[in-house]
Amino acid sequence: MKPDIKQLTPDNIVDFIGGIFERRGGEEYLGEPVTMAQHMLQGATIAEQNGQSEEIIVGALLHDIGHFTSEFGTYHPDDTEDRHHEDAGAEVLEQFFPSVITDCVRFHVAAKRYLCATKPSYFKRLSAASAHTLELQGGPMTGEEVAAFEENPNLDQIIAVRYLDEAGKRDDMETPDYWHFAPMVQRMVDLHVAGG
Repeated sequence: MKPDIKQLTPDNIVDFIGGIFERRGGEEYLGEPVTMAQHMLQGATIAEQNGQSEEIIVGALLHDIGHFTSEFGTYHPDDTEDRHHEDAGAEVLEQFFPSVITDCVRFHVAAKRYLCATKPSYFKRLSAASAHTLELQGGPMTGEEVAAFEENPNLDQIIAVRYLDEAGKRDDMETPDYWHFAPMVQRMVDLHVAGG
């Protein structure tokens, strides 16, 4: 049984997220050749293998957690429009994680639009599904949107997670499970509690 979202605390949020991975991680990921859990675990694993910071590893691990909007109390069966998974995830996580983590979650869709506007070659990296959703998400940013986005103090980490988002779609990649990363997820929570 999943805990009530109102009962989440810094002491149980890591296990709550682990429960989502276990219960829901096998779901299809928007027509990609990987499941939701495989997608997020691949991004985190690639970051870890490349020696990236724990902020980026955890950001990659959690960036799409908002796809499970029913876990976060935001889903309604009568929904007919996108629930903006990036916002759904960030709104729950911001209570427990430093802003760099929640920004990686909240702005990973915007980062796709940003990179398509500022690096035209990035569009070639997009999977067919990602290219399709780009149009639903507003297409490449305008010049004004680019300038505003570049003001984010966590821009470098957000962009790093965006690249990992595209990389984490391999049907032949083995990864550790969520619990391998749980200690660093807890360290990020502890950092936030300590005021970091």
